[in-house]
Amino acid sequence: MVWKNPADDELKSILESAKTIAVVGLSNNQEKTVYQISKIMQQEGYRIIPVNPTVDEVLGEKAYPSLKDVPDKIDIINVFRRPEYLPEVAKDAAETDCRVFWAQLGIANEEAYQYLKERDFTVIMDLCVKVVHAVLVK
Repeated sequence: MVWKNPADDELKSILESAKTIAVVGLSNNQEKTVYQISKIMQQEGYRIIPVNPTVDEVLGEKAYPSLKDVPDKIDIINVFRRPEYLPEVAKDAAETDCRVFWAQLGIANEEAYQYLKERDFTVIMDLCVKVVHAVLVK
């Protein structure tokens, strides 16, 4: 089975109901796309939780080394890691209460998709959360 993203109405509903986005791969490097997108989503009213073992804080929020370490409720797990790392991130995601896994534009992995779908996740891949937000929510 090939991965398939949810329809626009479901994407819109996810973004409208979400309050907290855990961003896997977020660093302090302001030149990186992950930082720029996370900052915009923060400005749009979302709480951004950085998930990166190499930083302590990003965008004024405490960073956590892995998804399993985040003590707060997560509504969307937004992943900025290369496709080959998605199965590992998917396994970490499955150990959280969150059930929305969003891999950024250019990032997809069939193995991770299958693993997450078997665990009742809504899986979005190869889509930019900022672009979808700008098109569907604004």
